[in-house]
Amino acid sequence: MAVESTMVPLGTSLPAFALPDLAGDVVTSESLAGRPLLVAFLCNHCPYVKHVEVGLGQVLADYPDLSVVGICSNDAATYPDDDAEHLAAQATRAGWTFPYLLDESQEVGRAFRAACTPDFFLYDASGGLAYRGAMDGSTPGNGVPVTGELLADAIDKVLADQPVPEPHRPSMGCSIKWRS
Repeated sequence: MAVESTMVPLGTSLPAFALPDLAGDVVTSESLAGRPLLVAFLCNHCPYVKHVEVGLGQVLADYPDLSVVGICSNDAATYPDDDAEHLAAQATRAGWTFPYLLDESQEVGRAFRAACTPDFFLYDASGGLAYRGAMDGSTPGNGVPVTGELLADAIDKVLADQPVPEPHRPSMGCSIKWRS
């Protein structure tokens, strides 16, 4: 079932996290501090993520000064396509070079108030939320090309130390698969 992202208030502080990447190395929010950061909640099984995954990799390749992490908070026991092995295959297929983190406890996804995949949270260099929402207007089957224009515009503004004016278009995708 498609849901929209929670429009967390701008200026909200980056939640602290320490999560393993697909190789088991821990990545922390502290290690990413002091630079703009994009946190993308992603997964392998969702058709909304599959629809934008290559475009996301292409957009992010233009921003070497941006820190990026992908996080999968889905319950891999119920959705085995979202286990580490399948996420690694996805990252390769999509050309992603950023760390892809596993939120097995789902505590980090809840701290961010992530609601769907994909769900994008862009923080400025001081750790304040500057943008949350959609990559662009494309969704599976709507005929709108994947451009990444909304996310790219937000990144451009944040890297230039400018605000990202509202309204922000909510992201839409599969609901995060929380454990009961």
